[in-house]
Amino acid sequence: MNEKMPRIDSASRFLDVCNWGDEMQDRWDRLDKKGWQKANKIGKTAARLFSRKGYLETSMDEIAAAAKISKGGMYYYFQSKTEVLFFILSKYMDLVLQDLEKDLSQEKISTDKLKFIISRHIKLYSNNSSEAKVLLHEAHCLPKKHFEVIAEKQRTYFQIASEVLLEVFEYPIPKDRLTALTFTLFGMCNWIYSWYDPKGAVGPEELSQTIWTLFINGVHEYRAQLIKGS
Repeated sequence: MNEKMPRIDSASRFLDVCNWGDEMQDRWDRLDKKGWQKANKIGKTAARLFSRKGYLETSMDEIAAAAKISKGGMYYYFQSKTEVLFFILSKYMDLVLQDLEKDLSQEKISTDKLKFIISRHIKLYSNNSSEAKVLLHEAHCLPKKHFEVIAEKQRTYFQIASEVLLEVFEYPIPKDRLTALTFTLFGMCNWIYSWYDPKGAVGPEELSQTIWTLFINGVHEYRAQLIKGS
């Protein structure tokens, strides 16, 4: 199974989806590799603060201080806290989607595809827990047009997972039931943030295997019920 983790380190790739306008485009076009790394550092720092304190309760001054950058230097990269939040969430969702369909195409068995999605999701959370928490709790703070960019990426991820579940199910399933099944899967994977410590007794691989085992057994039982009731 291909377990390689995706990376996002290209300013130009981020700009393709940012759509902030000419001023933002020009500002990011001027960044070299070192500048892009600095912006990433600010984003990581802000994600930790947002996940701990909340987006509304965190100031640009606090982000600058935690990132060890002057306030003026901070505004060179981000003109507003909204830009910081969008940067964090767009970059994280790009990480979630990068090479996902290509990697899934290398898995020939549907249950292995599901196992891959779960394992990859848990690893991404373990390596980016602050960003994952911010996505769940703070995305609604974005202006509508910027929230929609993030929501579209989430819909893409949801659709990919739904298609895999349809393969796994191997039986005609109504669309609303498939939607419920997909949300259940993401519920199991996403809400670990409220209790899970990747450095604790249960490692990411064991947790992934546990979720997969519980979910796949549930799918088999649910399918049997549908067949029996048809």
